Order: sequence, then structure tokens, then C-alpha cells
Amino acid sequence: MEAIDRASLDQWYPIETEADVPYGRSTNRLLGTDLLVIRADDGTVTVLAEGQGLPLPLKRRYGYLWTTLGAPEKDIFAIAEADEPDRRYVPCGAVTVRASGLRIIENFLDMAHFPFVHTDILGSEPHTQVEEYNVEIRRDVDEVWATNCRFFQPQAALSATDGLMTRYIYRVMTPFTTLLYKTCPNSETRWDVICLFVQPLDPDRCRAHPVMYLLDDQSTTASLIQFQQLIFLQDRIILENQRPVLLPMEPRSEIPTRADASSIAYRRWLKEKGVTYGTSLQAA
Repeated sequence: MEAIDRASLDQWYPIETEADVPYGRSTNRLLGTDLLVIRADDGTVTVLAEGQGLPLPLKRRYGYLWTTLGAPEKDIFAIAEADEPDRRYVPCGAVTVRASGLRIIENFLDMAHFPFVHTDILGSEPHTQVEEYNVEIRRDVDEVWATNCRFFQPQAALSATDGLMTRYIYRVMTPFTTLLYKTCPNSETRWDVICLFVQPLDPDRCRAHPVMYLLDDQSTTASLIQFQQLIFLQDRIILENQRPVLLPMEPRSEIPTRADASSIAYRRWLKEKGVTYGTSLQAA
């Protein structure tokens, strides 16, 4: 196994939804290491890493199987909304992207691309301005949060019937996992929750696992998945054409603007943690 920084190694990663693990033997990949996944007739799952004799640790959370190649100090992060019984749980499939997993997370935090990449859905001209918002590294939980985010969207969700000024809260739980709380068209007091769990296959290739916890009892599951996949596939076109493929970490390698406050905090947080996997520092 190639040298991997401890901050990336000592994390929990999703490798598959529980429902999609086939019986018998199948293969997977994580952080440049091939995995053998064995599902017995009784449903028991074992995951082995190439060149290692003992099974990897395995946890079940949010409908996924999570494993690690290292020794995480913390359990998998909590999402309170996942336990609310009236929410729709919508796993949206896995999408392979030829880009650094960190690039995927940073793109998820970026509101400025809405009008240009997700035209007439998450944004439109002339509503291109990103209003000032707050961002911080919350030391008590070791997460990055962006609050008071607002953006006008023609169709913020599948259930939305008109354009509205959508409110967002972004939360980055680990270097490769993030979620957002956004205005719910069906409730004035609660949020829809959209998660993005990234499985880094290699420094320049990953699988993205979008998951939603929604307050929507009208839309079909198929239409909800289709809507979210449309958004993500629009992003994939941009992500796979970004250069460099790895996340630049050198000072002044890219020129940030006020709209990039989340990205600036995220990269600072990664540097503090010593994350190099999927960054230009790893290639240096």
C-alpha cells in the first residue's frame, strides 16, 4: 500500500450500500488498495484488504457499509435527522468521478457555480451573486461549518413549485464527507438534508455516494433519485475537466474570492490535519 497520511488513513469510509453488496465474493477499492468483499449465505459481510490477513473493521450506518484501513479515533459522525421517522431516506447510487475526492467536497461547498452549471435549477442569471456568509472551523467537534448561506434558486428541490431564496447550512464532518441543510419547501421549521459521502479509490479517482433525508411524501423515489443524479452528473462534467486533477494546496495556486470562504476554511483545515492524499502536496 502506498504511503498515505494518517489523517486520511484513520477515517471511516463507505464502500457500498448494504443492499448492493452481492452474495459471494466481489471487489472494491479504497485509498489505492484493492478490497475483497465476502457476503455469506446468512448475510454476514467480511472485508479483506489486499496483502492483509485479518478482516478490516466494519460498521453499518446510514444504509452503508463503512470500513477503514487505519485506526480511527472517533466513531462515524452523527446525523440527527437520519433518526427522524417521518423523513424519506433516499440513497442516490454511486457515481465514479475521475477527480480527487477532495475536489468533490470543495465543489459541493461552492454556491458560485449554481447559475452556470445548474442553470434554471439551482441558479440562473442574473441571480449570480453569492451573498456574504459565515464560515468557521468548529474546534469542539473538529468540523467545518458555513452558516447564513442564501441563494436564489428557480427549483431548489423536486417538490418546489416556484423559485425561492434558499437558505443553506454546510457541514464538513471529515475530509471526505459533507452534508448540507437546506430550505425545505414542505416545512417552514425544518430542513431537508443532503449528504455526500466520498470513497477515494485513488488520489485522482473516487466514488461519490449522495444520500438524502427529505420531508417529501409526494414525490416518487425514482423521481427524487433522478433529480439528484441530474445535479451530480452536471457537476461531474466540470469536475473531470478541472485542472489540476488533484486539489491544489500551495499558496496562491488559485485566486480565491469572497464567495470562496468555505473553500479557504476547508483547505486550511486539511492542512492543519496534515491531509495530503488527493492533493498536489502528495504529488510534490
